[in-house]
Amino acid sequence: MRLDKYLKVSRIIKRRTVANEACAGGRVTLNGKVAKPGAEVREGDVMEIRFGNRVGRYRIVSIRETVRKEGAQDMYEVLQEDAQTRAERGEG
Repeated sequence: MRLDKYLKVSRIIKRRTVANEACAGGRVTLNGKVAKPGAEVREGDVMEIRFGNRVGRYRIVSIRETVRKEGAQDMYEVLQEDAQTRAERGEG
């Protein structure tokens, strides 16, 4: 699955266009390397997203084409995240 689509389906980023812009702007890394929006994600990959001066790190647990809002958080494991980012994702 494409990275920008994964970010949207998992609801880490709410809209695909925003996910695409974050990737294109170099704010998303996948396994330590800057990732483009079309980069393929696999289970076990670690991604890091910079939200301004904050950083969120996530491990990809599962990849699904569609998922209900309640199940989206099961698609990844939070490795590092501050309280503001957690609240913006709707988990705070």
